[in-house]
Amino acid sequence: MNQGLKTTLLFVVLPLCMQLIAPNANAQNNTLWYKKPAKVWTEALPIGNGRLGAMVFGGVDDELLQLNESTLWSGGPVKQNVNPGAFQYLAQVREALFKGDYQTARDLTKKMQGLYSESYLPMADMHIKQSYNGDKTGSYYRDLNIGNAVATTKYTVGGVSYKREIFASAPDKVIVIRFTADKAKQLNLKINTSSQLRFQKEVLNKNVLQLSGKAPAHVEPSYVDSKNPIVYADDDKCRGMRYEVLAKAVSSDGKITADTSGITVKGASSLTLYVTAATSFKAYNQCPDRDEKVAAQYLDKAAAKPYAQLLAAHLADYHRFFNRVSLKINDNKGSHAELPTDERLALYNKNQGADLGIEALYFQYGRYLLISSSRTPGVPANLQGIWNKELRAPWSSNYTSNINVQMNYWMAEDCNLTEMHQPLFELIKGLSETGTEVAQSFYHAKGWVTHHNTDIWALANPVGDLGHGDPAWANWPMGGDWLTRHLWEHYLYTGDKAFLKNTAYPLMKGAAEFTFDWLVPDGTGHLVTAPSMSPRE
Repeated sequence: MNQGLKTTLLFVVLPLCMQLIAPNANAQNNTLWYKKPAKVWTEALPIGNGRLGAMVFGGVDDELLQLNESTLWSGGPVKQNVNPGAFQYLAQVREALFKGDYQTARDLTKKMQGLYSESYLPMADMHIKQSYNGDKTGSYYRDLNIGNAVATTKYTVGGVSYKREIFASAPDKVIVIRFTADKAKQLNLKINTSSQLRFQKEVLNKNVLQLSGKAPAHVEPSYVDSKNPIVYADDDKCRGMRYEVLAKAVSSDGKITADTSGITVKGASSLTLYVTAATSFKAYNQCPDRDEKVAAQYLDKAAAKPYAQLLAAHLADYHRFFNRVSLKINDNKGSHAELPTDERLALYNKNQGADLGIEALYFQYGRYLLISSSRTPGVPANLQGIWNKELRAPWSSNYTSNINVQMNYWMAEDCNLTEMHQPLFELIKGLSETGTEVAQSFYHAKGWVTHHNTDIWALANPVGDLGHGDPAWANWPMGGDWLTRHLWEHYLYTGDKAFLKNTAYPLMKGAAEFTFDWLVPDGTGHLVTAPSMSPRE
């Protein structure tokens, strides 16, 4: 583990002897805190409402919020029958395998590949630059209270105490940043947005800035060597969704102006900044070509409410999930909660005394991340949840179904977050539909199949860009079987027979039907999968 409690998801539920107590989780120490701003993305603190996310760096002169929206991906609905000749090689692959000619089998298996998945994209960077007449900073502190899902930065400059509080509200669909100072008219700042994607900016009125653009039609995975990895050309007019970011600054006494260089605030005693975003994504099988101004609707409704009302609604919404579970391990014996989290973790990694409190904190941090990244219908938490700063993110920040996406959801039922499981179930439903076509066109099989990678468009084909992937992972055809285990787990925990009848059973049956068609006799009285590859090479 690196410095700090990192945000790379792949959640871990600690295999410890533990006591689970409900419901007052806030009685525990559930705070990550530091004595200095983040220098890099992995030191920043994540906030999210399941759809909107931000990494908060906690800068003094230049605060950086790296913004994400869960539905902002490259590409569009998947194409059918992308490799019409795939099936002709299946019998040849199996013949080579049973003869022990593995190299030939490998070469032929590569001829049974489809296209790579699309990529989850960064939306925008927001810089907030504050001026202090050159005075030095003191008493710096930043934290993330995972019991309340609020990030706070505090410091003093020139005898003035400044404070920023940031949260991502699910009820009001906005990120809210509250700036205060303990002396009047001390807030002087400039708010600006930019993006790695193609974008344009527009001032909607004196205190509202808009950034909008269109996502690429295709982004090659980061591990692919390509001369043209980012493609914006949209030949079929159905690839490359639109996106929009809006920021509105409101103050009772400061002077606020705006132009395309940003929003300028002078002489404010307090300031509330509302940030929201949206894309034109509708569903995995719908062309994202609509240009509806839903972000403006979110912004107008949220900005009409006072800060206290927004915060109260956020806390009530978040607490109904987080406060279901608390954890103490021998009363968190040996806890070093008085230390900054990075120092505390460094001691823990050096085995310098037990710190059961940080193990409990880590457990709860996993729950926090799942609540914060898995509340968008049909769009579950991806490889990095909803937090990504890279235009070509590692492994496309996609859904890797040979264990990674499953690991995100191991805690959903046994940690009392069953609602967060729903987006995964909806993606599985989409995969059953795209995967039915793949089962037929690639394998002439019944049921449905999905492979190693998928994306927001429910890609189900074996990836590899028509022969460039390693079959050890690209051609793994058991994704449907693995994913449907989550449906069964949900039923076991909830006893929901309507869910079993209407959702789980039809999906599990379809995955099983494919597997029965996929199995072949091995000549010794057994049915085996062939070609077969380890899901974790």
